[in-house]
Amino acid sequence: MKDDSSENEKGLWKLSVDGSSCISESGAGLALISPDGWTLEYVLRFGFKATNNEAEWEALITGLTITKHLEVKKIEVSSDSQLVVSLVSEKYEAREESMAKYLAHVQNLKSAFQEFGVLKVLRAENV
Repeated sequence: MKDDSSENEKGLWKLSVDGSSCISESGAGLALISPDGWTLEYVLRFGFKATNNEAEWEALITGLTITKHLEVKKIEVSSDSQLVVSLVSEKYEAREESMAKYLAHVQNLKSAFQEFGVLKVLRAENV
Protein backbone atom coordinates (compact mmCIF):
# COMPACT_ATOMS: atom_id res chain seq x y z
CA MET A 1 0.00 0.00 0.00
CA LYS A 2 1.34 3.43 -0.96
CA ASP A 3 1.80 5.96 1.82
CA ASP A 4 1.27 9.15 -0.18
CA SER A 5 -1.32 11.86 0.26
CA SER A 6 -3.29 11.47 -2.95
CA GLU A 7 -6.57 13.31 -3.48
CA ASN A 8 -8.48 10.08 -2.85
CA GLU A 9 -6.80 9.42 0.48
CA LYS A 10 -7.39 12.98 1.65
CA GLY A 11 -11.09 12.73 0.84
CA LEU A 12 -10.92 15.99 -1.12
CA TRP A 13 -13.87 16.74 -3.36
CA LYS A 14 -13.55 19.22 -6.24
CA LEU A 15 -16.28 21.64 -7.22
CA SER A 16 -16.11 23.71 -10.40
CA VAL A 17 -18.66 26.51 -10.73
CA ASP A 18 -19.46 28.95 -13.51
CA GLY A 19 -22.26 31.46 -13.81
CA SER A 20 -23.45 33.18 -16.94
CA SER A 21 -25.79 36.00 -17.77
CA CYS A 22 -27.11 37.61 -20.93
CA ILE A 23 -30.00 39.92 -21.76
CA SER A 24 -32.64 37.20 -21.94
CA GLU A 25 -31.60 34.68 -19.27
CA SER A 26 -29.02 33.61 -16.72
CA GLY A 27 -27.82 30.35 -15.27
CA ALA A 28 -24.90 28.30 -14.07
CA GLY A 29 -22.98 25.10 -14.54
CA LEU A 30 -21.55 22.96 -11.74
CA ALA A 31 -19.31 19.91 -11.72
CA LEU A 32 -18.68 18.05 -8.48
CA ILE A 33 -15.98 15.37 -8.51
CA SER A 34 -15.65 12.88 -5.66
CA PRO A 35 -12.30 11.62 -4.34
CA ASP A 36 -13.08 8.35 -6.16
CA GLY A 37 -13.48 10.18 -9.47
CA TRP A 38 -17.24 10.05 -10.06
CA THR A 39 -18.77 13.26 -11.31
CA LEU A 40 -22.08 14.99 -10.72
CA GLU A 41 -22.91 17.70 -13.26
CA TYR A 42 -25.64 20.28 -12.93
CA VAL A 43 -26.95 22.94 -15.26
CA LEU A 44 -29.10 25.63 -13.69
CA ARG A 45 -31.43 28.09 -15.33
CA PHE A 46 -32.35 30.98 -13.06
CA GLY A 47 -35.93 32.19 -12.98
CA PHE A 48 -34.74 35.73 -12.33
CA LYS A 49 -32.57 38.29 -14.06
CA ALA A 50 -29.01 38.23 -12.72
CA THR A 51 -25.82 40.08 -13.51
CA ASN A 52 -22.81 37.98 -14.43
CA ASN A 53 -21.35 38.46 -10.92
CA GLU A 54 -24.65 37.45 -9.32
CA ALA A 55 -24.78 34.35 -11.53
CA GLU A 56 -21.25 33.43 -10.38
CA TRP A 57 -22.31 33.79 -6.72
CA GLU A 58 -25.49 31.79 -7.27
CA ALA A 59 -23.45 29.01 -8.88
CA LEU A 60 -21.09 28.90 -5.90
CA ILE A 61 -23.90 28.96 -3.33
CA THR A 62 -25.80 26.19 -5.12
CA GLY A 63 -22.68 24.04 -5.41
CA LEU A 64 -21.79 24.48 -1.74
CA THR A 65 -25.37 23.74 -0.70
CA ILE A 66 -25.34 20.49 -2.69
CA THR A 67 -21.99 19.41 -1.25
CA LYS A 68 -23.15 20.28 2.27
CA HIS A 69 -26.24 18.08 1.84
CA LEU A 70 -24.00 15.26 0.59
CA GLU A 71 -22.07 15.66 3.87
CA VAL A 72 -18.82 16.44 2.09
CA LYS A 73 -16.18 17.55 4.59
CA LYS A 74 -13.26 18.60 2.37
CA ILE A 75 -13.86 20.73 -0.70
CA GLU A 76 -11.75 22.63 -3.21
CA VAL A 77 -13.74 25.06 -5.34
CA SER A 78 -12.57 26.44 -8.67
CA SER A 79 -14.09 29.42 -10.43
CA ASP A 80 -13.07 31.77 -13.23
CA SER A 81 -14.55 34.77 -11.39
CA GLN A 82 -11.75 36.99 -10.11
CA LEU A 83 -14.23 38.92 -7.96
CA VAL A 84 -15.81 35.89 -6.28
CA VAL A 85 -12.52 34.09 -5.65
CA SER A 86 -10.85 37.22 -4.29
CA LEU A 87 -13.75 38.05 -1.98
CA VAL A 88 -14.07 34.49 -0.65
CA SER A 89 -10.30 34.23 -0.08
CA GLU A 90 -10.37 37.66 1.61
CA LYS A 91 -8.03 39.32 -0.88
CA TYR A 92 -10.75 41.87 -1.71
CA GLU A 93 -13.25 43.60 0.52
CA ALA A 94 -16.91 43.69 -0.49
CA ARG A 95 -17.92 47.26 -1.35
CA GLU A 96 -21.41 46.72 -2.69
CA GLU A 97 -24.17 45.60 -0.35
CA SER A 98 -25.30 42.84 -2.70
CA MET A 99 -21.76 41.40 -2.91
CA ALA A 100 -21.44 41.59 0.90
CA LYS A 101 -24.67 39.61 1.27
CA TYR A 102 -23.50 36.93 -1.14
CA LEU A 103 -20.15 36.76 0.67
CA ALA A 104 -21.86 36.40 4.06
CA HIS A 105 -23.97 33.54 2.71
CA VAL A 106 -20.87 31.75 1.39
CA GLN A 107 -19.00 32.33 4.68
CA ASN A 108 -21.91 30.69 6.49
CA LEU A 109 -21.82 27.69 4.13
CA LYS A 110 -18.02 27.40 4.49
CA SER A 111 -18.46 26.59 8.18
CA ALA A 112 -19.98 23.20 7.21
CA PHE A 113 -16.61 22.01 5.86
CA GLN A 114 -13.51 20.85 7.73
CA GLU A 115 -11.35 21.99 4.81
CA PHE A 116 -12.29 24.64 2.28
CA GLY A 117 -10.19 26.05 -0.52
CA VAL A 118 -10.98 28.27 -3.48
CA LEU A 119 -8.93 28.61 -6.66
CA LYS A 120 -9.08 31.05 -9.55
CA VAL A 121 -8.87 29.19 -12.86
CA LEU A 122 -8.77 30.38 -16.43
CA ARG A 123 -12.15 30.61 -18.15
CA ALA A 124 -11.08 27.95 -20.67
CA GLU A 125 -10.29 25.51 -17.83
CA ASN A 126 -13.59 25.98 -15.99
CA VAL A 127 -16.70 23.75 -16.07
